[in-house]
Amino acid sequence: MNRRGQALVEYILIIALISVIAIALVNYFGGYLKDAITKTSCSLVDEEYVKGEKPGDGYCKGDEDTEESNES
Repeated sequence: MNRRGQALVEYILIIALISVIAIALVNYFGGYLKDAITKTSCSLVDEEYVKGEKPGDGYCKGDEDTEESNES
């Protein structure tokens, strides 16, 4: 029997399983990661972080008065 072919198939199955798990984790935690990055970027540009209805929907809200005074 060809053991090398069997080992190759086993490696492919392991890689496929790890890939499926990685994709599931990114889908599950992706919104939380996006919110964490958005919070950090809001603090860097001195804007207020507004939490969204679900994970990943948060955004930065700037001060409109400051923007208008900068334009004139």
